Amino acid sequence: MTTTVAVKDELARARAAEPAARLAEVVTVLRFAGTVDREASAAGMRVVIEAELDSGAVARRLCGEIRGLFGIAAHESTPVGVLRRSRGCLVRVVGDGSELARRAGLTDGRGRWLRGLPPTVVGGDLGVVAAAWRGAFLARGVLGNGGGPALELLCPSPESAMAMVGLARRLGVRAVAREVGGADRVSIRDADAAVSLLGMIGAAESGPAWARHRPHVRARVHGSRSAGFDDANQRRSADAAAQVSARVERALEILGDRVPENLRAAGRLRVDNAEVSLDELGRLADPVMTKDAVAGRIRRLLSMADQLARQEGIPTTEHALVGQ
Repeated sequence: MTTTVAVKDELARARAAEPAARLAEVVTVLRFAGTVDREASAAGMRVVIEAELDSGAVARRLCGEIRGLFGIAAHESTPVGVLRRSRGCLVRVVGDGSELARRAGLTDGRGRWLRGLPPTVVGGDLGVVAAAWRGAFLARGVLGNGGGPALELLCPSPESAMAMVGLARRLGVRAVAREVGGADRVSIRDADAAVSLLGMIGAAESGPAWARHRPHVRARVHGSRSAGFDDANQRRSADAAAQVSARVERALEILGDRVPENLRAAGRLRVDNAEVSLDELGRLADPVMTKDAVAGRIRRLLSMADQLARQEGIPTTEHALVGQ
């Protein structure tokens, strides 16, 4: 079991007794790991909220909290597509998605998905603040095992990244928001500070265990080497975008006229702009979308195509990649 997984498993067993803290955790998990979309049904268009998580324990916790706090059914399944992980789980709320988003404070008065975090979370007490950080780490947190940041969050927007920096400051921990390869991240570089934070959010055992085994790498990194790392990160991001673009093009071929128009539009946007970031894709869309909404549509497109390909016994979208 990796250190990140061990911490998330411990956090998934933690209990936040206060309803406000439980709500803050759910809201932050959905904000960091969730997407909101619309799909056709027999009764018309319905709002669907999905959250893709890298742990079954975390997914079960989220489903239970959604039912407990809102009385809304959430269903767990294994995701298929570009974001699939070995232990990954997908939590879906279908039909009641708009009600969940409204009651959780994830949308504004006009029904638009928030760019940051709700005021009830940002302005909550320390129990709420700790619960929000627990939710963010459960959704998109990772621990470092080398000379880089001790703890890092992948954030859905610059606004959410800055909100997490402010919440960390209220817990007495210094965090930094930055953009790497088109992705917004929040980093805590100091291992002691990361352990302190993990203890406050519920990982009192696995956090210190990680710190004891973390290699202490102290190397002087020169400017040229830093530039090389930045270039390598940019190349990796561009390569990843190109691979997704190739898979999307294959998905559109597989589905043909059977692809929903909203997924087709997102797919064509990715194919026509193969090297740009998801954030840039969202700005190119008409109407403009958040990058996690674009990612969600592309993931659903790939999932639909791969499922149909397996049913018909033809190559999946993975075969569009070089060397497959």
